[in-house]
Amino acid sequence: MEFKHLFTLEEAQAALPEVRTKLAEMVELKALCDRKGYDVHRHQYFGGMGPNGQKAFPLEMEQLAEIASELDDLGIQIKDLDKGLIDFPHRRANGKIVFLCYLLGEPAIVAWHTIEGSFRTRKSLDAL
Repeated sequence: MEFKHLFTLEEAQAALPEVRTKLAEMVELKALCDRKGYDVHRHQYFGGMGPNGQKAFPLEMEQLAEIASELDDLGIQIKDLDKGLIDFPHRRANGKIVFLCYLLGEPAIVAWHTIEGSFRTRKSLDAL
């Protein structure tokens, strides 16, 4: 698996204030799309049609996609927009690549997990 950027812990923590704002906006935009009946994962309205038979993307989806692209350009992986979960690829001292894991609402990056792992397998940064 290739990554655009491998973050040091310090880089990821320093990026967090700006990234946190963008992530919070994405979570809200996703919730707005949900309320409009738009499935952001399938890029279509539930049932395949929009309100009154319109098939256009809602404005919120376009805004969400723009922010997602900005985070992707930085090398940040979006994992769950309902929870506000993102990962920063990171190379450990032993050379193994893992993810620094951030959940919206946490004060900072406080955990990591293997690439094969997930949010449920997070470990404290003490074990990094």
